[in-house]
Amino acid sequence: MPFVELFVRKGSLDPEQREKIGGRLVSEVMIAEGAPDTEAARSISWLVVNEIDAWFVGGRPLAAGEKPAYVVRVGVPAGSMNDDKRRDIVRRVTRVLADADPEPERFTRATAAWVHINEVPEGNWGAGGEIVRIEDIAAFVTGDRPAPA
Repeated sequence: MPFVELFVRKGSLDPEQREKIGGRLVSEVMIAEGAPDTEAARSISWLVVNEIDAWFVGGRPLAAGEKPAYVVRVGVPAGSMNDDKRRDIVRRVTRVLADADPEPERFTRATAAWVHINEVPEGNWGAGGEIVRIEDIAAFVTGDRPAPA
């Protein structure tokens, strides 16, 4: 159950790039996470695109014509990750961004995109006014239980 936030400077993505990224990003994170590709799992796997008015690198604002920089934050339940899964998430997220860019090779440099994986401690997910634990999420996405809270 990833919660993915994509940060990019406003106006950096055209509608086609936005759709290309939006259509794949959560799916790729789900694959890396080991989540089943079910309707239930997809229903609780979200992506939010944050278009930022001002973007600074090294104290200098990015000019309107400069190539976009990205930050992608991926929130997952703690305990669901190991180094292989983290590495796979970073690679998959970077590949999605590169595939939507006219210059995909620039994503081999750290100046194009950062991926932050935030592992949310057990007991700190909530839905429906209740605490949702990793076993609740797992049971829901496999169809063993109704939606959490």
